[in-house]
Amino acid sequence: MQQSFSAAGLAGCWKLAPGRVLGVRPRTEGVLLITQGEAWVTLNERPRGHGNESGDHFLQAGQQLSVRAGRHLVIESMDRAPLQFEWTPAARWMPRSRWDEAVRQPLRDLHRAGWLAGSALLRLLLGLAGYSEYLVAGRGRTLSPHEVNPP
Repeated sequence: MQQSFSAAGLAGCWKLAPGRVLGVRPRTEGVLLITQGEAWVTLNERPRGHGNESGDHFLQAGQQLSVRAGRHLVIESMDRAPLQFEWTPAARWMPRSRWDEAVRQPLRDLHRAGWLAGSALLRLLLGLAGYSEYLVAGRGRTLSPHEVNPP
């Protein structure tokens, strides 16, 4: 039985039962990593020869295959055991640039800190406004026995 998915929601770990076939057309580049079992993976390439040269890839646990966006990928187990694999979009595999780490991230942190400081200041001012009658020296109101200092 064949299932077909767009790889947009495919990121993560998957298990494919023996005799099942999965067809995938990823929207972004990604890496297919076989975590358990043996896989027969076919890409929609034009045949150029035998084996891996024909678009067929035979992968064992620990092996991976980079797949470009828009390629049709067919995955099935080669043995009677379930096949487990991971699909990771390429964006997660790319290391962060030096600019991101040295400049962008500190700016984001400062932006968040500014929002936190601003909201804390606003809450403080609203709290003080709520206690304004207690902060004014009792003008126009009678103090309770707990508020009066004994002589």
